[in-house]
Amino acid sequence: MKPSIFQRPVWAAFLAFIAAFLWGWAYPLIKLGFEELQITPDMTGSKMLFAGIRFSISGAIILLVAKMTNRSFRLKEITMGHRASTHLFLLVFALLNTTLHYAAFYIGLSHSQGSRAAILNSLSVFTLVLLACAFFKSDKLNLQKVMGCTIGFSGILSLNLGGEASGSFTLLGDGMIILNALCSAFAALMTRGVAKRIDVFVGTGLSLGIGGALLVIPGLLMGGTLPHTTLLGLLYLLMLIGISTIGFTLYNKLLTCNPVGKIAIWNSLIPVVGAVTSCLCLNEEFKWKYAVAATLTTIGIYLINKGKK
Repeated sequence: MKPSIFQRPVWAAFLAFIAAFLWGWAYPLIKLGFEELQITPDMTGSKMLFAGIRFSISGAIILLVAKMTNRSFRLKEITMGHRASTHLFLLVFALLNTTLHYAAFYIGLSHSQGSRAAILNSLSVFTLVLLACAFFKSDKLNLQKVMGCTIGFSGILSLNLGGEASGSFTLLGDGMIILNALCSAFAALMTRGVAKRIDVFVGTGLSLGIGGALLVIPGLLMGGTLPHTTLLGLLYLLMLIGISTIGFTLYNKLLTCNPVGKIAIWNSLIPVVGAVTSCLCLNEEFKWKYAVAATLTTIGIYLINKGKK
């Protein structure tokens, strides 16, 4: 059988690049959206509401497209006898992939520079590479991957060089970004399990829609609002919805068709794109340690991916 476009090496690499490039732009767009809508760092409810609206609409778009293209919304036969456990699995996936993931991300990003957060978030790449080796036969651990992860982690640690003047670790900033990265890694690990239970396109839409709703509800209960709604602010939100819709659809499909490490590795581009675009769009100072961290994480990615066919 001829492999699908998602399995062909050149196309898989190109589509993974598109997803990573789009996600890198999310860092400055979120901060620009907060600024335009006048959502301040202490407005946790409003941040959760903003995120929830983004992902609820994104999930609804994916599900609508799935319906229009006659995708199956039924559970697959192998899980029909285990409906309760299957529903629980999909709920946990929605919580990790969207609710907890982005609650931590939005809170962390509002307490950290976009460029710093982008590089720190690359922790998810190396975590996922190691987890994939532990859980999937198609991803084998070798010295090359160990070296790549070690160098990559050292890049992340280098963010805390230079003392307070160059930025230091904070629980609400860096701590939340690390939590977000771990949620992202574990959710990506679960993607193949989702594909075994339901059409991955539908599963992606459900995870974003349900996860988004679970952000909107507590956001409203905490008094969250969009204080200063403008056309520009809505444009930023619309762009973020587009990023989620395209990025998650491509990434989750690719994870089900290829070795996890081969696709996850492209997420190393996210910190580079995020750091550069944050400095350009937000007028953030590009500190020397960002270049060091980006270089080390890129070397780590290269070593992990070197020799893959």
